[in-house]
Amino acid sequence: MSEIIQYTAIGCTIVVAISITLLLIQVIKGPTNPDRAVALDALGLNLMAIAGFIAIILVTTKLNDVILLIGILLFIGTLALAKYLEKGVIIDGNDD
Repeated sequence: MSEIIQYTAIGCTIVVAISITLLLIQVIKGPTNPDRAVALDALGLNLMAIAGFIAIILVTTKLNDVILLIGILLFIGTLALAKYLEKGVIIDGNDD
């Protein structure tokens, strides 16, 4: 049974790696900035998936912290990018 899980994780890692390649092309070539932002967000999710599959292949729980860290940074980056696309600035300065 463990062998089946290993082969499945390797196969899923290959599929996610192909997805990452296609998303990188979309980030570079995207027609609009919101399209690039969505592709960048999906790229981060795929990086989390790769880290999870590598943790399964290596039979370790040490990568769980890395997966959580990627998720937190992805969330903060998505918020900053959304604010930039909406207002044009990330940090509002008070000109009182």
